[in-house]
Amino acid sequence: MSHRNRREVLRDVGQGMFLASLGSAVASDLGLTRAWAEDASDHLTFGDLDPLVHFIHETPPDKLLPKVVDKLKAGTDLKQLVAAAALANAQAFGGEDYVGFHTLMALVPAYYMSVAERDPAKKPLAVLKVLYRNATRLSEVGQAKAEVLHPVKPSTDGAGPNGASLRDLVRKADTAAAERLFARQCQGAPVEALDHLMEMVDDTTEVHRVVLVSRAWELLDFVGQDRAHTMLRQSVRYCTKAEKNGNNAKYSREIRALLPKLMDQYKLDSKPLGKRTVDDAWVTKMAETIFRGTTSQAAEAAAGALAEGIHPDAVGQAIALAANELTLRDNGRKPGQTSPHKGVGSCHGDSIGVHACDSALAWQTIAKAGGSRTTMSSLVLGAYQVARDRGTSGEFFTWKPYPRPEHVEKVQAIAPEKLLTELGGAVRENDQGRAAAIASRIDEHQAAEAFALLRGFAVSEDGALHAEKYYRTTSFEYGDARPGHRTRQLVALARVSASAYGFAAPGISEARSLLKV
Repeated sequence: MSHRNRREVLRDVGQGMFLASLGSAVASDLGLTRAWAEDASDHLTFGDLDPLVHFIHETPPDKLLPKVVDKLKAGTDLKQLVAAAALANAQAFGGEDYVGFHTLMALVPAYYMSVAERDPAKKPLAVLKVLYRNATRLSEVGQAKAEVLHPVKPSTDGAGPNGASLRDLVRKADTAAAERLFARQCQGAPVEALDHLMEMVDDTTEVHRVVLVSRAWELLDFVGQDRAHTMLRQSVRYCTKAEKNGNNAKYSREIRALLPKLMDQYKLDSKPLGKRTVDDAWVTKMAETIFRGTTSQAAEAAAGALAEGIHPDAVGQAIALAANELTLRDNGRKPGQTSPHKGVGSCHGDSIGVHACDSALAWQTIAKAGGSRTTMSSLVLGAYQVARDRGTSGEFFTWKPYPRPEHVEKVQAIAPEKLLTELGGAVRENDQGRAAAIASRIDEHQAAEAFALLRGFAVSEDGALHAEKYYRTTSFEYGDARPGHRTRQLVALARVSASAYGFAAPGISEARSLLKV
């Protein structure tokens, strides 16, 4: 047995006290484990979730679903599987793979779709669908045994542990330094790390940039608050990778000048959040301003409302309503804009409207999660992004929103008790106009049944990576909206569901067979 000198003993005692003060999950998440100190371990560990994370990493897609079903029967619950899949995905892709981060973003929506399913036998379907997608992507890119995320030492240099410092490192595309600084920022409360992170994310508006943060934040309810670093650091890497694109600075120039100007002009950094309530007409008018305005006009309208003390939730409702307008008005893909599973006239997948609505919900989610500054900036940026997504060509102003008069006229004779049956038929026929028109007639008494019907399509169809997210967006916004605005969300979902129908999700047939549903 070797004898250690006094320095080694004191070093280990000091490490033990430090690790105890952080907690084991935080320590392993940052790489501050005894194994790292002694053996230079280059692998993240996740404590009690390690066996499931390894299972997700190592099981090929053709063997995954039967084994997952066996685990469910043995007592593993869906929330644990979602947590393990999120950690495995983050470790393998680090927020840098397109299909990889889309799959991560679908995990929380799939879980809540499963929770909402009334038939116990069908509850796992939505999660199984996304787990299969995750396994397929791990296999496709050879990441099943590879890792993008590794332990990282928190910085100890003079760079201030604040969001501006993190933003500046990302602008320099210095991934290593940005990772070290963010690891340092994650040693505090998760909400503080989120606030620092958002000063960096706020540097531009783009759907994946904002949705990745919001989904990572929601996943903390699954993986644990003390694994915030693993979830949120993906955004550091995503944004740094984006900064390496020579066009990013040009694309971001306007908002990088406009946001600080508005925050200073309206004193939003120091103002308390407003509590002033408004009526439905105010929300409608603000949504119209955001939808029809230039990017700067939309952002300033939101900033001005917040400065006046309007409750942030009302501003968020207006942003959601404006984004919804893009889905309702979208004229569909033109020839030359199509791809497999997305034909001429389609509006699902990565369409302007779907992306805008998912972004709007993400900005609202972050606004509710962060501190005051994060709330203010997120809503200003949410308004800005809707106007930017709409574009400057003016086409959205000339396109008429669904359902159009000719669609409505054709469904007036349908008896109320037949609406749901007819809605299912319209979706299966890919008839967007008819589906939207029928949905517009469904009142709040039938809304839950309509969402249940459309949820079935969101599970069964491929959806071009967006079915789960958009279902979550519309169902959440429906519940969050004012009564007079709710039906628009159901109409949008019906239209998108009709657009997406006809391409069954990979793995869904096997999942149904295993579950006997």
